[in-house]
Amino acid sequence: MISSFFSKAKPIHFLVVSLALLLAFVLAKVHLATMVLSPLSVLQQTGVFLVCLFSVFVFDFVTGKNNLTKKNSYRILFFTLFLIMIPQAFLRAEILMANLFILLAMRRIISMRSKKELKKKLFDAAFWISLATLLYFWACLFFILIFAALFVYRIADIKNWIIPFTSALCVTIIAVAFQLVVGENRMLFNWLDYGISFDFTNLNAKHIIISTTIILSYFVWSLFYYLKSLKAKAKSYKPAYVLVLIAVLIATIILVVSPEKTGAEFVFMFAPLAIIFTNYIETVSEKWFKEILIWILILTPFLSLIL
Repeated sequence: MISSFFSKAKPIHFLVVSLALLLAFVLAKVHLATMVLSPLSVLQQTGVFLVCLFSVFVFDFVTGKNNLTKKNSYRILFFTLFLIMIPQAFLRAEILMANLFILLAMRRIISMRSKKELKKKLFDAAFWISLATLLYFWACLFFILIFAALFVYRIADIKNWIIPFTSALCVTIIAVAFQLVVGENRMLFNWLDYGISFDFTNLNAKHIIISTTIILSYFVWSLFYYLKSLKAKAKSYKPAYVLVLIAVLIATIILVVSPEKTGAEFVFMFAPLAIIFTNYIETVSEKWFKEILIWILILTPFLSLIL
């Protein structure tokens, strides 16, 4: 039974999800992408896949290090399955890279719980989010998460509130200097692409509707249990769980306002959503029900391809 297989954290689980991710990545490139096969393109796509794979490892480290879930591999399973369910994400390298930077920022933000090396963590978090913003402008909304962390962790020193702005300024100066050195007339980054659109027409494809409906249904269902369980969490860990909720809210806003909706924008939701759903699946005592929930996520991509 697959629920039992992933109920404990084992190295083989990384191999399984890595192979599943590789298979989905290759299929997405074959069926959805239009590119000329060459050594350079293969090298580029290998780099994109490694970004996806590294994102899984970073996500697992963040959740495990901060005890956001129990010691199991459900979290990496769900994170990977969510990625596979929206294969359009594999076609947007800049969004995948921006999401990786956001995960690295979340690692520093959530670890502020210990209140050790606060200034360094704040600078690093803002640095990663600034890099993500260069690639995908609306990733800048995750700056909200930094200030939310300062609030929920009750960090009142005004100097700490200024550090994120200093870090963002440093990244801006470096980016502008790089642009001047390169000397091209066009911007190398998408940091000024801040258009807003409420046109969801591109998301009307059957496979996207099926996948997003299931993902959002799982989110709404597990959210009630997640909110209910907050009361039982240890006081020192509760702020981290609140930050996960804020991250979901920010990702939802990005999805709504993004100028070009291809489905790839959902990728910002997958990490916090995987944490929330993992917390729920850990409370399910009926093994048959747990199996059904997991198999639905596994079979959805195949159903989407058939339709």
